[in-house]
Amino acid sequence: MKKIINTSKAPAPIGPYNQAVLSGDTLYISGQIPIDPGTGELVNGDIAKETHQSMKNLGAILDEAGMTFENVVKTTIFLKDMHQFKEVNTVYGAYFNEDTAPARETVEVANLPKFVNVEISMIAIK
Repeated sequence: MKKIINTSKAPAPIGPYNQAVLSGDTLYISGQIPIDPGTGELVNGDIAKETHQSMKNLGAILDEAGMTFENVVKTTIFLKDMHQFKEVNTVYGAYFNEDTAPARETVEVANLPKFVNVEISMIAIK
């Protein structure tokens, strides 16, 4: 059985998908890009701000599901430019305890939705 998780504190999906799906104790969160849910506008021009907004969106979805970043077991980061890895990693790392941080991969891609520079998805366990 699956339960759909959506919150107005994160951007509405821009396609035929939901913000997250809870299946049993596992939460699968769709990739989040740096859209400010309050304005619907992209946060862009600075990779640190973009990453922070993506993480805030993910945090809002985790919260809606009754979880925190401590519940996250796996993340995927998609970057338009791997040269921005260090800045993204610094912001991303601030959301986790290094001793219990999730597994992760980071990949460079040609383009992302709305031509943003970063997209992050997560899997969390209750």
